[in-house]
Amino acid sequence: MTAATRSARSSRFRLKYLLIAMLVLVISWHLWAFMQVLSWRHDTPAMSAFMLQDLQNRQLSNPNADLSQHVVAYDHISPRLKRAVIAAEDASFVQHHGFDLDGIQLALEKNLKAGRIRAGGSTITQQLAKNLFLSGERSLWRKVEESVFTVMLEATLSKQRILELYLNYAEWGNGIYGAEAAARHYYGIPASMLSVRQAARLAAILPNPRYYDGHHTRWIARRTHTIARYMPMVLIP
Repeated sequence: MTAATRSARSSRFRLKYLLIAMLVLVISWHLWAFMQVLSWRHDTPAMSAFMLQDLQNRQLSNPNADLSQHVVAYDHISPRLKRAVIAAEDASFVQHHGFDLDGIQLALEKNLKAGRIRAGGSTITQQLAKNLFLSGERSLWRKVEESVFTVMLEATLSKQRILELYLNYAEWGNGIYGAEAAARHYYGIPASMLSVRQAARLAAILPNPRYYDGHHTRWIARRTHTIARYMPMVLIP
């Protein structure tokens, strides 16, 4: 056996075991994630991956920076906010199994017409998967991971639990996370006491909460009115 042949075999051997090691890591990571999802049937995460990244970024300029979040039970969140968020973000939430194919198609059509990304088509479950497990970066691999975690959430948790977690971990302003913190930040009341208009406006700012934390625009006013009009038509778990 020549030196060149031995070198080639050694390279193939190293590549084989590198691929096996990577596969073991990927399987282990997803197994850990699935165990986390199982625990969330009753427990709540200390902090989502998105929140942790936000906190770390804020502490780069201010070491004492903190986030505002108060996790509350599903029954302590106004049904008005539940209806508003579903109407605004995912009208078929109670019917689909994590992915809204009609919504994805509509988003693609809007993006093609605009010539840029204007709509994402993500369901509430997909957004929750991204918030809990992933950073804010955009890539094909992150989208694949988001889909895997979406399947885990839908297969393990009830729709009510998924919505409860989403409402408690969604970003609602600069360092503001969850419905309870949002209701107190914007209106000085608990999430259980939100009016129709207040709930509709909180749902309206979800796509860009940091910008609309302190900004009042005519677009938000129109969107708030539209959401309020559709709220009675949506189902909540």
